[in-house]
Amino acid sequence: MKYITAALLYKIILFISIVTIVPGVIFINNNFGINYYQKDTVIIDSDITLSQALANNSIPDALKNKLDIVGVYYYAFDNKLHKGQIVIRKELSKDIKEIFMKIKDSHFPINKVVPIIKYNWSDIASMEDNNSSAFNYRNVKSTKLISSHAKGIAIDINPLLNPQIKHGRVTPPAIVYDPSKPGTLTAHSIVVRAFIKRGWQWGGLWQTTKDYQHFEKKI
Repeated sequence: MKYITAALLYKIILFISIVTIVPGVIFINNNFGINYYQKDTVIIDSDITLSQALANNSIPDALKNKLDIVGVYYYAFDNKLHKGQIVIRKELSKDIKEIFMKIKDSHFPINKVVPIIKYNWSDIASMEDNNSSAFNYRNVKSTKLISSHAKGIAIDINPLLNPQIKHGRVTPPAIVYDPSKPGTLTAHSIVVRAFIKRGWQWGGLWQTTKDYQHFEKKI
């Protein structure tokens, strides 16, 4: 039986130190440079800059300087991992990152998360595509009041599953709120709990209006 030489022992230790395996990811250190292989294939729904996300709208510079664009990951209805982006106030970026980490880990399905510039700033077009979005420089529908979305402090989730119901009028039209459907928000869903835990309001708990898709936080 041969003894392990110092040189062989060194090689064994070196091999152990440069290959680390964790669930879902393999990290390999090659010549002091670390590469990784992510087993989940990420589908990119949005990958733009903040300036691109704020284009073609007369947004005041003072407001632009308060906004951030946050990359988020989520499982869509195809059960595949997607990456999208949310434009939000800088003070709320940390909340959004933490909440979407909970969403991803729970596999709560989100159809897509794309800045509303893709829809030429049309809230209706975004909702009809079941897109989850936050900042939109617009007024509250049928009023001259500035929307909380225009302040960068609100986000809508899966609007085709979570409509607004106000005075019997449903938006988006003809949508039925059915809590049994995947992607629907309820008071007990992990998404709602994650937002409320961080001080956000959920429109599903409002009294005169039910806005199941809507979350906002005063800052």
